[in-house]
Amino acid sequence: MRVRKRSADVVGAAATLAAVAAVAMAVSTGAAATRESSEPPGDLSGEELTLYSGRNEELVQPLIDEFADATGVDVEVRYGSSAEMGAALLEEGDRTPADVFFSQEVGAVGALAKADLLAPLPDEVVGLVDERFQPSEENLWVGVTARSRVIVYNPELVETPPTGVLDLTDPEYEGMAAWVPGNAGFQAFITGFRVTQGDEAVQEWIEAMVANGVQTYEGNSEVLEAVENGDLAMGLINHYYWAQLVAEVGADNVTAQLVFPAGDDPGGLVNATAVGILAGGADNPAALAFVEYLLSEDGQTYFATETQEYPLIEGIDDPEGLPPLEDLEGPQLDLTDLDSLAETQELLTEAGLLS
Repeated sequence: MRVRKRSADVVGAAATLAAVAAVAMAVSTGAAATRESSEPPGDLSGEELTLYSGRNEELVQPLIDEFADATGVDVEVRYGSSAEMGAALLEEGDRTPADVFFSQEVGAVGALAKADLLAPLPDEVVGLVDERFQPSEENLWVGVTARSRVIVYNPELVETPPTGVLDLTDPEYEGMAAWVPGNAGFQAFITGFRVTQGDEAVQEWIEAMVANGVQTYEGNSEVLEAVENGDLAMGLINHYYWAQLVAEVGADNVTAQLVFPAGDDPGGLVNATAVGILAGGADNPAALAFVEYLLSEDGQTYFATETQEYPLIEGIDDPEGLPPLEDLEGPQLDLTDLDSLAETQELLTEAGLLS
């Protein structure tokens, strides 16, 4: 068994994102099925698997190694952003060497589904996860984990925390907040904002945030570090950045705290990671075995305890220190309604947040 890794080929950022966005996402929410944890796959020694991963190598490579050790599968992994991997797969089409695509968000996998590049998954596999994270037709992908958008804040710098992102335009928070416009999670949040409240409302919010002195950072980790160190009062990130820090050093040693936006505030979007099998991998037993491993008790426990993401099958506890997944609020929308990434990026570009 070997695990081989290679980086994504360089793809023009604008063309990459446009290519993924142009194909949009598949529709969602299928019929409920019995949810029993999938058993880890058996011996597949001699089988090979080519995996394209939009998930961060540091986060998921240990789990891929565990899969390879448990099954004997020879795994080759190609890493890049979900947009890069999705664009590469669209370009490669049926010539791709990839068997499986593991994405940071539903959109890129949905784009491949709409382009007829994915093979259907068994009902019993898709039925393992909560209905919110299933497609409604053809079982061409399945959610793996969930993550919530949050506001991280330093209680030593913020006397009264906001209840959601709509509060951040208040003069009380002038110059206190930061965002990461280039991040996929931020762009998904903006897309959900557009879907539920319209482009005009989003444009007005962005303009008000800029007028209120919002700061721009390159990454969520940098935002969290700045808040934790007291260099920044608040920022918009995904929940697991904070939860990983708590798991590493202990809650008592973390100053930063989280706001899970209440009601239908767009800042509380709950999104998902997702996986699909490429059409060319449909007959590869290692491809389905990998998907089953992600949704097995071992796989889901890994995500809950190591990456601090919400598991999607029953019987696995949510990460410690976080509200239960079913208690999270935020915009009420079907994840596959987040299919207009191109329009979001155009809006952010016109607002001067993307180049």
